[in-house]
Amino acid sequence: MKFEKAFTAEEYRRRVRDVKRRMEEAGLDLLVCQDPANMCWLTGYDAWSFYTPQVVLVHHDSEMPIWVGRLVDVNGARVTTDLPDENILHFPDSLLHHLELHPYDALCDIIKSKGWGSCRIGVELDAHFYTARAHQHMVNGLPNATFLDSRTLVNWARLVKSDAELVYMREAGEIVTSTMHAAIAALRPGVPESDVVAEVYAAQTRGVNGKYGDYTSICPLVQVGEKTNAPHLTWSAEPLPSSGLVSLELGAARRHYHAPLTRTVSIGKPADEVTRLIHAIVEGGDALLAMAKPGVIIDELNSVWLSVLGRYGYTKKTRSGYSIGINFPPDWGERTVSIRAEDKTELQAGMCFHFQSGVRLEGFGAAVSEPFVVTDKGGARLSHVERSLIVVD
Repeated sequence: MKFEKAFTAEEYRRRVRDVKRRMEEAGLDLLVCQDPANMCWLTGYDAWSFYTPQVVLVHHDSEMPIWVGRLVDVNGARVTTDLPDENILHFPDSLLHHLELHPYDALCDIIKSKGWGSCRIGVELDAHFYTARAHQHMVNGLPNATFLDSRTLVNWARLVKSDAELVYMREAGEIVTSTMHAAIAALRPGVPESDVVAEVYAAQTRGVNGKYGDYTSICPLVQVGEKTNAPHLTWSAEPLPSSGLVSLELGAARRHYHAPLTRTVSIGKPADEVTRLIHAIVEGGDALLAMAKPGVIIDELNSVWLSVLGRYGYTKKTRSGYSIGINFPPDWGERTVSIRAEDKTELQAGMCFHFQSGVRLEGFGAAVSEPFVVTDKGGARLSHVERSLIVVD
């Protein structure tokens, strides 16, 4: 079966070497990755099968990772990865959704068959698809092992993007630019919110210049009027009003590398307070982007942005952004660095972030967010949508 792999085999080998180094520093012999983004980043495995148990095993003495999943997904692993057949294993399908048994029972047998039953094993305790039951079966099935929380070890290895990864980040930025423009063009009084979202999905998947878009880790988020104060609401079939605010948070993904983007749109003439808030958000965002250079501490970056808001009399109590890159549902954030007070992470060239600038006041909210990559010249925007309050008639 034909499949165009996202990266070279050497790129994956480099990542595995880096993760093994981090495992040694953390005192781990074996790493069990359940996070689908981590599995894809380490091996290239790419299929919608993460809703059932599947893992990638990385052992410090094993040259290549081992993929373990369902029998029906074995061919998917053969097609999307460079793993040899002996490193592509499966559990009996009879263990799936069993009342007493679990696929991790077979996983434990595989680990013991490799002689790894007494290892110091790192597990992703906070991964979205690593369930409490899975962990219980693993602990019971490997009584001689020592279990440690790997604490997003692979997520942190993903933080600085390679040149090859940045190609996909920039392509995602082009696609989200096209997608946001398509969404804004559809915003007219009387148009159902669902029709706007249909245009979003078409633009996301159609892509740009022959570069198709993947499914995004978060669906389009659309709020109208007072609901702009609730940023994670989705769409309805309600027709757009003749006047008022619309908030659009959209993403685009290229080989699962994400570029999220938010814009606030006014149908008709905006209120003065809306214009003033957007002006403060844009000025503060520009200051943050100008400062986002290697060596700057995240806490300092956050302070510059908040100081601009403060001059206009506004505050923001929640975080103002997070690292982005490769991801799968249900989230496009890497769950590592957050743009907020007391985050002491030092910026490095190649880190990518979503600067999420949403400010909520009584009665409405507004945002002009931006995906960017850290460079020597500051935060380089990945999108090219106008940074302003967008007004449509």
